[in-house]
Amino acid sequence: MGTLATPQPVTARRLQLVTKRLLDVSLCLVVLPVVLALGVTIALAIFLDSGGPVFFVQERVGKKDRPFKMYKFRTLHNGGESAAHDFMQAYIKGEVGETDGRRIFKPDTIRVTRVGQLLRRASLDELPQLINVMRGEMSLVGPRPHIAKEVAAYRPWHHRRLNGLPGITGLAQVSGRSSISFDRMVRYDIDYLERQSLGLDLRILLRTIKTVLRGDGAAIVLLAAVELQSVINFQSLLDVFLGEL
Repeated sequence: MGTLATPQPVTARRLQLVTKRLLDVSLCLVVLPVVLALGVTIALAIFLDSGGPVFFVQERVGKKDRPFKMYKFRTLHNGGESAAHDFMQAYIKGEVGETDGRRIFKPDTIRVTRVGQLLRRASLDELPQLINVMRGEMSLVGPRPHIAKEVAAYRPWHHRRLNGLPGITGLAQVSGRSSISFDRMVRYDIDYLERQSLGLDLRILLRTIKTVLRGDGAAIVLLAAVELQSVINFQSLLDVFLGEL
């Protein structure tokens, strides 16, 4: 009887993964119309605010160290990525630590655009990662993915956070993402992977929505105002252009 009982955890694990995948795909399809409409507006605001590409595409390390291309709305001016990576490596190594509930601020050398600041405050720059979720490279809930250089700075036990699909949000993100050390964040990630379930995913998603709206609801309103002004400016430019024809 003992040998017959061993496959049970494996079966339960597979069922949990199937359920998680169904949740990911279902929620993505439900929010798709809203995300598309909002995405077009955000893309226009980014282009008119700072020019250049709308999307930021970067290779990240996923489940079991598998690399994948992750999508975000661009929030940095050209040349800002290097300083961001230097900060993350220092954060992972413990050179940037706990802040007693205050935000851990990145250095001023990370050149965030005007629209990018609003997108980051409202976490709207992560919306394109729904593409990664639909492709099965990410999940709605899971540890946040890092680039290979940052993973290279991991301590051996940090790699346990790579045992599951990376996520757009996670337990660490709703437990003080901007004020906790990297070691503590990894403990949250490992804790999530060890007891993940449909119920836990739903609770984290609801807490994420509450955190964004409670802490940064004003940013969404400001973003809407910036986008509206951008559309007006775009229309004015279009009228001038058409007038020259």
